[in-house]
Amino acid sequence: MNLSVAGRQLDMTDGIKNHIESAVGSLQKFNLDIISTRVVASADEKNGRKGFLIEFTINLPQKNTVVIKQKDKDLYAAIDLATERAQKVLRRHHDKEVGHRVTKLSEVGNLNFLEPEDIEEGLEEDTDEIIPMELDLYKPLDIEEALDMIKETKQQFLIFNDKDDKTRVLYKRKDNKFGLY
Repeated sequence: MNLSVAGRQLDMTDGIKNHIESAVGSLQKFNLDIISTRVVASADEKNGRKGFLIEFTINLPQKNTVVIKQKDKDLYAAIDLATERAQKVLRRHHDKEVGHRVTKLSEVGNLNFLEPEDIEEGLEEDTDEIIPMELDLYKPLDIEEALDMIKETKQQFLIFNDKDDKTRVLYKRKDNKFGLY
């Protein structure tokens, strides 16, 4: 893995470089073959407030580049927070690779497949008599019956067919009255 550390408007001391190198080194535990990592540390002063900005740019093979920016008043805290966020992203990538493995046919083991003759015999044995039945849902209702049903069930609306075979919607309004389409 290539590591590039840069500082903008900031003197990069050995302590800062060592802290960044150890933080980036902790990202290797996810075994993602990181191609390169670029860390840019910069001093940021806006409206009289001093702070630091850390930017991690992590290039992964066959994936999008991961960019993490973190601001904080303390440089070391910004580095630690950015490292935690990078670890979280890389952990997700690692879990996707490990958890979504394709199982080979040789790993499945011994499967018992049925022969076509066995399937036909099973179908002949399982044939049952089909009895037609009319569902209550599709029976035509009077509007009064539908109104009683919606009051009993505390539903907001009820869709039904009326005696003229029209599809109707009975609904409860905000003023506790009922509407009908």
